[in-house]
Formats: sequence, structure tokens, C-alpha cells
Amino acid sequence: MADIVTETARLRIREWEEGDEARFYAVMNKPAVMRWLGGLQSPEQWHEVVQRVLGYQRDLGFTFWIVEDRASGEILGWCGLKRINYPGAPNAGEMEIGWRFREEAWGKGIAKEAAIACLDLAFGRFAEPSVIAVTFLQNEPSWRLMERLGMTYAPELDFLDPRYAELGDTKQWRITADEWPAARAKALA
Repeated sequence: MADIVTETARLRIREWEEGDEARFYAVMNKPAVMRWLGGLQSPEQWHEVVQRVLGYQRDLGFTFWIVEDRASGEILGWCGLKRINYPGAPNAGEMEIGWRFREEAWGKGIAKEAAIACLDLAFGRFAEPSVIAVTFLQNEPSWRLMERLGMTYAPELDFLDPRYAELGDTKQWRITADEWPAARAKALA
């Protein structure tokens, strides 16, 4: 049984366990989910991603954790923390929050609920001074969530990731530990 990182009213956020790689791939490797993430992945590409995610947990103590429904145990996606490590990013090493959810979880507040829990961890357990989120301008649902979380667009951090050059500049939003309590209260209202 995987270690539980945190829980919310509806969600369990936990470390990866045996079998998660195949289960996650089966429900997440869909055109709509992967639209802003480089497109569909082969099983070999996905295995490389999982190895990086497991490495973050091993080396940093945090990662993009599995998010599952507490009632059913169904995998809904991932949400969590890592260090910025993108080619061309001007702020390598800063803490990043990220999420990816299956289509059936969209529009239900699940991503926001998971992100609030992970930001609580970032500013609480890991005592980070600020947290970044990254996306492309075209991915409006993602950056709208960043804004609902109280994050502010930081244009000085725009960069071109050569892996996604056809999408234009990668955009970054930021929130500080000092801003989080008021932003959290507003996000929960």
C-alpha cells in the first residue's frame, strides 16, 4: 500500500505504487488530456516520465503524486510538486506545482481541491518561499485555475522550451508564502 501524502474531503493524494504506471497510462493517454503536453505518448515515453517522477520522490521528497477518489480508489490524475528543470527556464530550481487530470474529472473542482492541498504542503511541510505553475497561453483552463488559486502571471519568466516551440512561449504564474493564506481562503470561498 502506497504512503498517503495528504487527503481532502474527496481526494487521496499518495505516492506511486506497483501497477500505477499502467493504470495511469490507460486513463490519461488521451488526445484531450495530452493536448498541451506534447501529444499522445508511447508506452516507452510514458515509462521515462514515470521514472523521472519516481526520481523526484526519491531525490527531493516530493513529486507529482497520484490523486485518487477516496470513495472508489479510482485514479483521477496527478498533482504535486517538483523543481523547475525545463530547457531555457530562467528560474531553474524553483518549486513548481503541476497537475494532470483525466477528462472525467474536469469541471468538478477536483484539480482545485488537489492543488490547494499541494500548495499547503509546499508552504507548510516544505517551507517554500514561492511556488510557480507553468503552461501555455492557449491552455486557458490551466491558467484560469492558477488565477483562482491566487497565482499571478509573471511575464519576466516567459521562456521558449524547444520541445514545445510550436506552442510559443511557456508562461509562468507565481504565488508567495505570504500571499497564500488570503488566496487560500478566497479559493475555498
